[in-house]
Amino acid sequence: MDLRDATTEDVEAVRRVATESLSASYGHAIDEETIEAAVEKWYSADRLREALTDDREIFVVAVDEGSIVGFAQSEISEGREVVGYLDWLHVVPDHRGGGIGSQLLARLKQDLVASGVDRLEGRVLTENEEGVAFYEEQGFSEVGERTVDIHGESFTERVFTTLLDEAESESGGLTHRTTDDGTPVYVSYEESMRGSDAPFFAVYLDEERTERYGWMCGVDESLDVAIDTMERLECNECRNRRKPVRWDAAYL
Repeated sequence: MDLRDATTEDVEAVRRVATESLSASYGHAIDEETIEAAVEKWYSADRLREALTDDREIFVVAVDEGSIVGFAQSEISEGREVVGYLDWLHVVPDHRGGGIGSQLLARLKQDLVASGVDRLEGRVLTENEEGVAFYEEQGFSEVGERTVDIHGESFTERVFTTLLDEAESESGGLTHRTTDDGTPVYVSYEESMRGSDAPFFAVYLDEERTERYGWMCGVDESLDVAIDTMERLECNECRNRRKPVRWDAAYL
């Protein structure tokens, strides 16, 4: 089994792997129509070609006997902290259990570190028990849950993160700030949402992270971030916006 960078010649093979992997991981909880809609939305040929030619994307495939059997994709987002978002990690059902997912993740981490990424964040639907176990086995920490809409139905998405250098933050990932009106707040760089220009970071009123204040923009560190009921974010200073929510792909 070999690992290599993906190319635009791999588009159809990647779509096949995604379809097989999603069906295996979510067939028990999500109907076939929803899975097909997800493949067309997130793995369209145009979207994949765009990702494969984007300098901010790292896209690796696993090849066995000339056939692609897995892939991993991460987008790099720069701000105060450089974050790698693990968008997709798929392995076809008949090649699972052999360590391919771990090898893909290791190669992805290597490339992300070389690109100056500080932290890797990934998400997985609660229904994907194998995916949740994979994150835990790989040493990720769970930092929260979010609700995501898939084809008109709501699902719970669990958020995991890990630092890419071995040094742990002395403050547990929290940085103390003071708002313009003198309120002490704590910025969590372990919890983020990607934005059009840089990530948004969660902000709390206490160090225990029990009471949320809002979000901080990663572009200019502004706490003046607007949020609506759908958790759409926009920095009122620089207009950095949260990108549309995507949903996870069978992390195995």
